Amino acid sequence: MKPQQFVVIGLGRFGASLALELVSMGYEVLGIDHLEERVEEMSGQLTHAVLGDATDEAILRSLGVRNFDCGIVAIGDNMERSILAAILLKELGVKQVIAKAISILHGRALEKLGIDRVIFPERDMGVRVAHQLVNPNLLDYIEISKEYKIVELTVPECMDGKSLAELNTRAKYGCSIVALNRGDGIIVAPTAHDYLHKGDIMVVIGSNESIEVFEDKAVNVD
Repeated sequence: MKPQQFVVIGLGRFGASLALELVSMGYEVLGIDHLEERVEEMSGQLTHAVLGDATDEAILRSLGVRNFDCGIVAIGDNMERSILAAILLKELGVKQVIAKAISILHGRALEKLGIDRVIFPERDMGVRVAHQLVNPNLLDYIEISKEYKIVELTVPECMDGKSLAELNTRAKYGCSIVALNRGDGIIVAPTAHDYLHKGDIMVVIGSNESIEVFEDKAVNVD
């Protein structure tokens, strides 16, 4: 199968980090930036790194961006350039266009233009850090919708040695443990007969309210 191809426009901290991670996962990545020092830094690390103005349709056409599976606009210092680049990717026929928003207004503009996905890296990281600060057992936090989320929680000492049947999270708290990550591997869809050990990582899915109750009454027991 042909490797999925990505074009990343804007090789600042966010764009460069995302592009490098995609390469490490085995994907082909074309990076584009209007600053020479950024392109030089990424040369040899990405499949291709090109110096160019991504708001110039002729340049994007010459690079063949229409043949890429996904275009990511990671421009974080100029709303106008970000919007123009995103519009051009859509008009040139890129299958999926994702754009980083630097403000709520910017995000709304991108959404109205039909961008497939708008992301707010700084806002989302702020939310994660806030949740981690108030719950020391929380390792990660992903909001699925306004009502539901997935969290990673460290198994505390009070749960050490308990089976999932004993914990019975669905009946008691309304949330489900869908995976366990421990030193010897990951258990996906654990059964009622699987046991928890202090330090294991539970992947829990449920409503915001149910997970908060689980954290308060079970995880954070003194």
